[in-house]
Amino acid sequence: MTETQHIAELKNVLEAALLTAHEPLSLDEMARLFAERMERATLRMLLDELKQDWDARTMELVHVASGYRFQARSVYTPFLARLNPEKQAKYSRAVMETLAIIAYKQPVTRGDIEQIRGVTVNPNVMRQLQERDWVDVVGQREVPGRPSLYATTKHFLDDLNLRSLSELPAIEEFVQQDPQLDLQA
Repeated sequence: MTETQHIAELKNVLEAALLTAHEPLSLDEMARLFAERMERATLRMLLDELKQDWDARTMELVHVASGYRFQARSVYTPFLARLNPEKQAKYSRAVMETLAIIAYKQPVTRGDIEQIRGVTVNPNVMRQLQERDWVDVVGQREVPGRPSLYATTKHFLDDLNLRSLSELPAIEEFVQQDPQLDLQA
């Protein structure tokens, strides 16, 4: 087998695994696909080539927080939505404000959220964010009462097609749109 054939076979294995996976695959998971030891740099090179191979197609290979996945290009979203006409989840302003505070100020306690928002956090808001797997308890603050510290999850980043929190828009963009919004507190 030539080197070119070997690379093509490795890419085919990666492509099959990524197309059939229900969740994004990490580099470590993809490395387990091969009997011989695979360097992370080699895997990244193969993934870059695979991404280029799919450039002119309906699907794209994306890198999100928990790994790599294939997804339909956003231009096809309106068409695909007709297949599953599920109502998109609508979140209250309280849920979205709480999520934004957690995303930008994490780790935070309920008390921190309440101080920034100026109102008590409804337990259903926190439950909804945890059930969605966008927020989780990551520890306790070392103060009397040891309140839980909340932070966003990799699932949150995956759902927003982000690799890290640094890819979130700057807070200043939101303040310019809504001067009453004050996440700086």
